[in-house]
Amino acid sequence: MALRVRTPLLFAALAGVVVALRLSGAAEARVLLTLDDFGAVGDGIANDTQALVDAWKAACGTDDNTYLNVPAGKSYQIWPVTLAGPCRDEIKLLISGNIVAPESPDEWRGGDRGKWLHFSGVSDLALSGGGIIDGRGQQWWARAENSTSGQEAAATAPKALHFEDCEDVTVNGITLQNSQREHLVFTRCSSVEANYLRVTSPEHSPGTVGVLLVSSTNVHIMDDLFSVGGDCVSIVGNCTDVRLRAISCGPGHGISIGGLGENGSLHKVEKIKTDTMFISNTKYGVRVKTYEGGCGTARKVKFAQIVMRNVSNPIIIDQHYSASNRGTPCGTPNASAVAVGEIDYIDITGTSATERAVTFACSDAMPCSRLSLTGVNLTRVGGGNASAYCHQAFGRNVGDVVPASCLGKEDFVRLQGDTEGDADW
Repeated sequence: MALRVRTPLLFAALAGVVVALRLSGAAEARVLLTLDDFGAVGDGIANDTQALVDAWKAACGTDDNTYLNVPAGKSYQIWPVTLAGPCRDEIKLLISGNIVAPESPDEWRGGDRGKWLHFSGVSDLALSGGGIIDGRGQQWWARAENSTSGQEAAATAPKALHFEDCEDVTVNGITLQNSQREHLVFTRCSSVEANYLRVTSPEHSPGTVGVLLVSSTNVHIMDDLFSVGGDCVSIVGNCTDVRLRAISCGPGHGISIGGLGENGSLHKVEKIKTDTMFISNTKYGVRVKTYEGGCGTARKVKFAQIVMRNVSNPIIIDQHYSASNRGTPCGTPNASAVAVGEIDYIDITGTSATERAVTFACSDAMPCSRLSLTGVNLTRVGGGNASAYCHQAFGRNVGDVVPASCLGKEDFVRLQGDTEGDADW
C-alpha cells in the first residue's frame, strides 16, 4: 500500500497547534498534534495508516518538542508501517486510545510480513498514555497451529511494536496484547526503558514473546506484568548492561538468555541483572540456552530475589538447545560452543512443577564455569524433594541449597584473566 504525505493537510494542522508554554520564566515551544488532525477516523474499521504517517512526518520535521496524541475513546486501525528518523527534536507519542492491527494475515501480502508498527533510526522518543496496542493475532496463531511447519509459520509472523537502530527510547504505561508474535522488540538499540507495561496474550499463542532484546545495550525493563505464550523476556544477539526488576511473569516460558550461537554465529551477552521477580505457571523459570557449534559468551549474569510458583524447570542452562542446528562451527571443528560462566543464582525460592528443579546441561567442548548458588530453595509442588542435574557444570554453592548442589568443584584461581576491569560488577 503506497503511503504519501498530504502536504496541505499537514501544514494546516501544524498551523493551529503550535503553542508556547512558559516554564520557570523561559519560553519553551511545544507542538501538540493528534491523529484526528490528519483525518483519522478512529472507528476501528477505517484504515487510519495514512493519518499516522502524515502526523509522524509533521512531528518528525518540527524543530520543537512535539506531543503526538492517539486520542482516548477511539480505535485506530493501522496497517504495517515504518516510521523513520532521524527527527529534528524529541517526540512524545501519547497512546491514550487503541491502536489495532488488521485481523487477516493476508493484509501483509506483498510486504514485509515481519513488521507491523516499526520505528527505525529514531532518537529521543517516549511512548506513554495508558492506551492499548492490540495485534489481534488470533488468525496468525491459527495458521501456525494448523501448519505442517508450525514453528516456521509462527516465526514469519510480525513483531508488533519494533524499534530498530534507535536510541533514548522509553515505552511506559501502556498495554500490549494479542501480538502476532513478539509484542515489543528492541534491535540494535541503546538507552532503552520499558516500564509499567501490561503485556498479555493467551498461553496457547505460539511465540508471543513479551519483550525481545536483540543486540541492544543499556536497557531497563521494570515494573511490568507479562502473561504470554512465549518468553516473558528474551535476550539474544550481543546484549550488555540489561536490568530487569520488579517483574511478574506467567504463564509463558520465563526469562530467557538465548538461543545464542545459532548457525555458527558469534554472540556475546554479558552484564545482565535481574531481581525482584515473581514467576508462576511457566514452562521454564530462568534459562540460558545456546546452540551447538556457535561461539561467543554468556557471562556476568545475576538472577536474584526470585519467587517461583508451580514452575517447570525453574533453573536451567541448556547448551544443546537444538540438535538440528547445522551451522558451520565458528571455532575448531568439534570443539566449538558458546562459553557460559559467571552466572549467579541468589535467593531463588518456591516450587517446581517438575521433579528436576535445577538443570545444568553444559557442553563437553566448553564446560560451564563459575556458576554460583546462594540461598536457593526449590521444592516440589505438593511437597517432596526436587533434584538437580549437572553435566560439565562447575562452580560453588554458598551455604545450604535445595535441591543439593551437583556442581563440580573448580579452581577459581585458574579461571582468571577474563574479569579484569569488572570489579564493580
